[in-house]
Amino acid sequence: MVDLTTRLEEIKRMVDAGDYFTINRARQFGKTTTLNALAEYLQKDYVVISLDFQTLGASSFSTEESFVQAFSDELLDTVEEFPEGIEEQFLAFAEGTARVSSLNALFRVIKTWCGKLETPPVLIIDEVDTATNNQVFIDFLAQLRAYYLKRPKAGAFQSVILAGVYDVRNIKKKIRPEEEHKSNSPWNIAADFIVDMRFSVSDIAQMLWDYEKDYQTGMNIDEISELIYDYTSGYPYLSSRICKLMDERIAGSDNFPDKASAWTKEGLLEAVKLLTNETNALFLSLKGKVEDYPKLRKVLYDLLFTGKPIPYTPMNDYIEIAAMFGFIRNENGTAVIFNRIFETVLYNWFMSDEYGTSELYDAGLIAKNQFITGGHLNVRRILERFVVSFDDLYGDRDEKFLEDVGRRYFMLFLKPIINGEGNSYVEAQTRNRERTDLIIDYHGEQYVIECKIWRGNAYNERGEDQLLEYLDHYHLKKGYMLSFCFNKKKTIGVQEIVLGDRVLVEAVV
Repeated sequence: MVDLTTRLEEIKRMVDAGDYFTINRARQFGKTTTLNALAEYLQKDYVVISLDFQTLGASSFSTEESFVQAFSDELLDTVEEFPEGIEEQFLAFAEGTARVSSLNALFRVIKTWCGKLETPPVLIIDEVDTATNNQVFIDFLAQLRAYYLKRPKAGAFQSVILAGVYDVRNIKKKIRPEEEHKSNSPWNIAADFIVDMRFSVSDIAQMLWDYEKDYQTGMNIDEISELIYDYTSGYPYLSSRICKLMDERIAGSDNFPDKASAWTKEGLLEAVKLLTNETNALFLSLKGKVEDYPKLRKVLYDLLFTGKPIPYTPMNDYIEIAAMFGFIRNENGTAVIFNRIFETVLYNWFMSDEYGTSELYDAGLIAKNQFITGGHLNVRRILERFVVSFDDLYGDRDEKFLEDVGRRYFMLFLKPIINGEGNSYVEAQTRNRERTDLIIDYHGEQYVIECKIWRGNAYNERGEDQLLEYLDHYHLKKGYMLSFCFNKKKTIGVQEIVLGDRVLVEAVV
């Protein structure tokens, strides 16, 4: 477990200030874990009412009466003690014996309840977006808003916290029929929630220190925590999943007989391979969202394959949707895929549509046994074979064609060669229309291939310098360049350049 104390302190300051707010993050981003810890953390200063709308069926939102009944029933199950006379009123709502079971009647009881409490009450509702497409829920939010605005004259919750994937402030529903031309949100009172719920490198390191106290693996905690962050960008579920795989699946396997051998860079890369090839609830949820929003697929495809820089513009519906579901994040005003794990999963999925029809995929599949030497990947031989295959199939195509699909075709050629044994991903910092660094993980080893559009010798030399810097980052002595050149007089092929103690293998197609 990550130590959540700092986050809980930040959230409590919002509660102390009387804020009403939403915690909206992507699936499996630690919302429920945080809410459970928060409910316990607040108990000494507040009466905490923690509900989960996922337990309410669809029929609970069909009418005001059914919602009031279900909501009251949840309160009775959750709250241990009520002021005198209040429990009976909620019980009447829950049993359907109340004279009137409307939202107005419910909130009159809530007002009396809050007014009688000596300790301020805080309402927490998890999975609140279960009901966001329902008018009864919209009306419920409107009532919360009305009582918020009446404070301190009327009894009200000190703070209300709603958690889910969707931000309820974005609901475009009419609050009242007479407001025919308005689409106001009933939750425009909400304060901004800017607490970072990602795991930082230090968060991950703290988890590993706790683990190391129990198992004494001798791992390099700084290296492993940084690698986990590099692959996950702090996405909580993915960070924890890699650790779980290393502990339960990698340790004790044929190549990693004990925990000491598993908690290494090689063991971590093996865990990443297992993760990107499994079908888990998070990946299935992301797949479902892409299928539900066809335009979202194009945004992600462009980010992955074409190198188009897409501004991070929340006013764009599909940028907002991609961010809300956790596909992308904002990096210096540009939209980037959230992490390497998602990149790899999306690459594999999107390219799988072409496996049956791609001649380059077939070429890589037929020749795959030529590229493994003593358990190591022979990347030079891969480039040599790709140059020949690509020139045979697409050598006469123009620059526009290669800018859009050249890199993708190399990844299609590479896929059957490393399939089941390794992964590849694109380094986000270098992805653009002219340059992409492709990283291959294979049996605990890493290879860097710079894919770029040829812009002349001077540009190529700059590319060599950039690749050398990247080799330093990965502590490698050999790097690779794949240039797509449109010069009619170009000489295709592969050459090797020695620069000091490092070697660059350059391929031109």
